[in-house]
Amino acid sequence: MVSTIASDPLNTHPDLGVEDRAWLQQLVGDWQLIADLALADLVLWCPLPVEVDGTGHLAMAQVRPFTAPTLFHRDIVGSRARADLRALVDRVWAAGAPADGTGPLVEPGATLKVRLWPVVRAGRVVGVVSAHEDPRTRPARSAVENNYRTSADTLLDMVQHGRWPNPEDPPAYWIGGTPRVGDGLVVLGDDSRATFTSPNAVSALRRLGLPTTLAGHSLTELLGGTEAARRPVEEGSWAVLNGQRAGRTEVQANGATLTVRSVPLRNRDGWCGALIMLRDVTELRRQEQQLISKDATIREIHHRVKNNLQTVGSLLRMQARRSDSPETGRALRQAMQRVDTIALVHQTLSEQIDAQLSVDALMARQFRLAVEVAGDERPLGTRVEGTFGALASHVVTSVALVLNELATNAVEHGTGEEGGVVSLQAHREDTPAGDVLVFSVTDGASGEDDPGEGFVPQPAPNGLGLRIVHSLVEADLRGSIQWRRMPDGGTRVTVRLPVE
Repeated sequence: MVSTIASDPLNTHPDLGVEDRAWLQQLVGDWQLIADLALADLVLWCPLPVEVDGTGHLAMAQVRPFTAPTLFHRDIVGSRARADLRALVDRVWAAGAPADGTGPLVEPGATLKVRLWPVVRAGRVVGVVSAHEDPRTRPARSAVENNYRTSADTLLDMVQHGRWPNPEDPPAYWIGGTPRVGDGLVVLGDDSRATFTSPNAVSALRRLGLPTTLAGHSLTELLGGTEAARRPVEEGSWAVLNGQRAGRTEVQANGATLTVRSVPLRNRDGWCGALIMLRDVTELRRQEQQLISKDATIREIHHRVKNNLQTVGSLLRMQARRSDSPETGRALRQAMQRVDTIALVHQTLSEQIDAQLSVDALMARQFRLAVEVAGDERPLGTRVEGTFGALASHVVTSVALVLNELATNAVEHGTGEEGGVVSLQAHREDTPAGDVLVFSVTDGASGEDDPGEGFVPQPAPNGLGLRIVHSLVEADLRGSIQWRRMPDGGTRVTVRLPVE
């Protein structure tokens, strides 16, 4: 194969209609099954676009088998068929019937034997599939391989008569993986009884405690006859287990779990059997259950911590109300606000336990709450602009505390009895050192930077709030903090934090 034409011709070929392209895409979405059964590399061919000079066929897609060595160690998608193969592809395209290579077709490093089938949709040939193998590597086939080959031929016969793929079938792949041929294969006949069971399928079924071999029996007969525990997990799965319907289900028994996939087989008279693939997912499901349990435990811990902190905050609030000293009451209210800030973070962590959390809603809520509490019923407004983005869960509490202290400080030192507006702005910067979160809190209504000498000395961290800010920003978050005088006399505090 020579002369690369396009990197993804299946999506860009100008001569393919929308429905033909969708049919071919569905085929290549599931033809790994055929490659594994045929123990061969598969290539999908279509004629070169009309706009391209010359004749020939273009490799639209290829797939390598998991059950045999590949013969194509380089990607040939977008290449033209060699002259010796082109004649065979032309014949299959024109006749709409399968063909075999009359002699070995030479590819660098291997001698290939090729078989070809037309891909038919709505009575028209829309592509050609070629199966390539090296007969020298497999001089004699085992009984298992012969059954694989027979099943592959059945599927390819369905392809050439437009019976497969079936647009009504569910997708080939699901979250959590789908069984492959090598995991275990059962071939059902037209009576839904097994005509062949691969060794891996036998091993998988024995984990369910089946008392006999599957040959001559149906899956539904064995799974439903002796133990109530041997049951499909999903509703309506018996039709999948007896091969009447395409799809996937799970079967559980004796502490084992099997994923089962069914591919119905059809001839001119209708349904004639099925390919059933089995995969033992016992360990996978056990690990998933452990993760679910772990996630639930983590959520419960965060929820309980949040409740406990809210109780502490309520006690501080009650104590502040009973205090006769204004200074003591103010200190207790500040302590209460810090506790409430941490409680709010734990509430968010109980709802999102991912390593990275989207914190925009949390920070906006925390900022407005801090301004409201510090304002002590004064007429204060808030403005929130920009985005924090996602932050690592272990830094969210520190960032929220810094924001709480800066908002409180802005209200106490930047607004008077007449009130005002406190602003929060946040954005991300892409720097040579990495991603940086920049957020600032401004007291006063202005949001414009001072065009002159606006920087002011950083206040000495004598108060508890500023000591908290400096400790968290510089020590815990490895960031920096900067103070800037605004044209209206207000102050903007800007924090820069490296984002992991």
